[in-house]
Amino acid sequence: MNIQIGETLVYPHHGAVTITGLEHRSVKGTEKQFMTLRVHTSELTIQLPVENIDLVGVRDVIDAEGVQAVYAVVVEEFVEEPGNWSRRYKANQEKMASGSVYRVAEVVRDLWRRDQDRGVSAGEKRMLEKARQILTSELALAQNLSDEDAAERLVEVLASSLEQPTAVS
Repeated sequence: MNIQIGETLVYPHHGAVTITGLEHRSVKGTEKQFMTLRVHTSELTIQLPVENIDLVGVRDVIDAEGVQAVYAVVVEEFVEEPGNWSRRYKANQEKMASGSVYRVAEVVRDLWRRDQDRGVSAGEKRMLEKARQILTSELALAQNLSDEDAAERLVEVLASSLEQPTAVS
């Protein structure tokens, strides 16, 4: 991973971020390098010790193969998670916190399809919007598209998955 000002990365809970500053600070007598990250989808600024990048899950933006893999996850067959909505919600929170773009894509796929079929709770609707925002911001960067175009493309792929014939059990 390239740690320099202007580099764009992905922060698990916020999506695309850009490094806007690097500085050294003394923390409890130890010199540490910090980076300042600007979140693309909000006014949020994050300061993170460079040594904690892996711990937090900050990673590079996916490449073209990663984009295709995300779209493959989005069109995979819907697997209904057992249990009540609170268990589904917790499982989806864990997927979101993982930092994996593929796990976030699963959350988008499953909640979007559930919303199309019978609707989702207000909490799940907020989670769907957050997951879509995170996924869209990374897809936009990876494909050199605007957020709006990436969001439109994601919806097209999601909608195409409904048109595919499903296996009858």
